[in-house]
Amino acid sequence: MAKDLVCGKEIDEKNWLASGATKFWLEGKTYYFCGIICQKRFVNNPSQYIKAAEKAESPS
Repeated sequence: MAKDLVCGKEIDEKNWLASGATKFWLEGKTYYFCGIICQKRFVNNPSQYIKAAEKAESPS
């Protein structure tokens, strides 16, 4: 499962289209979103969401 970096919802990568989700490619990586609103927020400032996700994944 992929995670929408904007809202945190889990997206099934195999059935993303059937669920109404969207995907976006950036620098060779695919990002999945629950819908167009989250995708647009990500596209407006991808580094904000990528950095937040990396920070959340790193051990404290």
